[in-house]
Amino acid sequence: QTMRVDVSWVDGMEFRTNTDSGHSWNMDASVEAGGNDLGPRPTELLLSAIGGCTGIDIVSILQKMQQPLTGLKVEVSGERAEEHPRRFTHITLRYVVTGKGLAEDRVARAVQLSTEKYCSVLHSLNAEVEYSYEIVAD
Repeated sequence: QTMRVDVSWVDGMEFRTNTDSGHSWNMDASVEAGGNDLGPRPTELLLSAIGGCTGIDIVSILQKMQQPLTGLKVEVSGERAEEHPRRFTHITLRYVVTGKGLAEDRVARAVQLSTEKYCSVLHSLNAEVEYSYEIVAD
């Protein structure tokens, strides 16, 4: 299955993305890197995509498990290699899962399934992954 987005140069180091699903956004480099800081960096979007992908998985899994989920925050950090292509070598995910009466074993299972099996964005990278979770009763 092929997915496609069009990324077009706007000006300076700014680029605009248009997707087949009808969404669009701008990306830019920092001022130090020759851009005008008019949008997120592509690397920030990649980390955001990991958080969104795994977040969607976890919400879906916990809902199927009939868990009383009221909130989910995914903190994503990435360490990059010093040498070009400066790829992400290590991704750390911290999940803050909120709900009243959440079963810890089910939260743990949902997090494990997403990070180790389902999240296509995460598994598209060649990086070490570590993850942890915290359950907050609201």
